[in-house]
Amino acid sequence: MPGSDDGDTFHIAVRVYHEDVDTQGVVYHANYLRFMERARTEWLRSLGVEPDQLSAREQILFTIAELTIKYKLPARFNDVLRVGVRIRRLGRVSLNIEQHIERESSELICRAEVKIACVNAQHFRPHPIPSFLLVEIEKA
Repeated sequence: MPGSDDGDTFHIAVRVYHEDVDTQGVVYHANYLRFMERARTEWLRSLGVEPDQLSAREQILFTIAELTIKYKLPARFNDVLRVGVRIRRLGRVSLNIEQHIERESSELICRAEVKIACVNAQHFRPHPIPSFLLVEIEKA
């Protein structure tokens, strides 16, 4: 299911279930963020990193610092969506990610710009991204 099929963008497939939609069968706006979160988690896993292990071993968390989303078309019940993750900028304590959700037909549903901060798991203060992870991200 997960994979990178266009070079530098990682994708996962997500099917829309009843729990994701409103009474008209349209995906509720906040659920697109859930789909994007799943894709970011699977992207980390594809790099050999488990988010809970980062917290336990490295004492860090990734948290959303900024998010801008543009909705283009509605997704509906039973659609199979492709959710993409692409690194736009990699910094010392944060990274900017472009994400998109599209139907299998490449029809764009929405696009988001996400700034993710690396923070200390106890104090939630900015913390450098571990060097081993920077290396993996740069290789991806």
